[in-house]
Amino acid sequence: MKSSGQFGPEKKIKKNKANKGNINTNLFLNDQELNNLDYEEAISLDKRNYLQYYFSLLKKKHLILFTFYPSDDYNLITMKISLFLLSFSLYFTVNGFFFTDETMHNIYINNGDLELLYQIPLILYSSIITSVINVILKQLSLSEDTILKIKNEKNIGECILKSYTFEKRIKIKFIIFYIFSFICMAFYWYFISCFCVVYKNTQIILIKDTFLSFGLSMLYPVGLNLIPGIFRIVALRDHKKGKKCIYIFSKIVALI
Repeated sequence: MKSSGQFGPEKKIKKNKANKGNINTNLFLNDQELNNLDYEEAISLDKRNYLQYYFSLLKKKHLILFTFYPSDDYNLITMKISLFLLSFSLYFTVNGFFFTDETMHNIYINNGDLELLYQIPLILYSSIITSVINVILKQLSLSEDTILKIKNEKNIGECILKSYTFEKRIKIKFIIFYIFSFICMAFYWYFISCFCVVYKNTQIILIKDTFLSFGLSMLYPVGLNLIPGIFRIVALRDHKKGKKCIYIFSKIVALI
């Protein structure tokens, strides 16, 4: 299984694991591995500064960067692009569902426009719903976590056994993802087509709301991911007793 980018081009850090007599694991670590290190390992191996750590989170959580920015992860670029297209189509459909009779009445009394104060809750709701669904879609389309389990296996026999097992699991996941994607895209196409035929004068408003929702979902990772690095860098740069709790807290916040 090939990764979507080069294998750790900017990472010159090595992790020497205890050799059990089977595999000498002298491996380069990518961003995901560095971010998931235990506290004691991170102290000696993770020498990134705040901005480097922040950008590593952004590359994973910002949909545009995750899809199109060259990275050293172990996800297929074809799956990333498929996920991006499915996610963007989802924004259109979810926003369409929020155009109720009440919404149409608001547009009518405002001469074809939708009040901004009325739009804001709809945009927030659609962004939250789409983000939750995207979490599920990522579980079906991404392979990095599975591949890292094989990479970190120290026993060669277990490594070979897991590679065959995980290969089958990944293939099944991808098949399910594409079947699910095909069904979803067919439904999205049918729903949006019907919507645009019935509500011809509302098409522009739907497009605006969709791009506002999508733009909001692209903005909140930029701000939210500023928080974990504050705690992580403090914990790693000051190795005093009690800092491990701060490090663990930073990892929990990074999951949001």
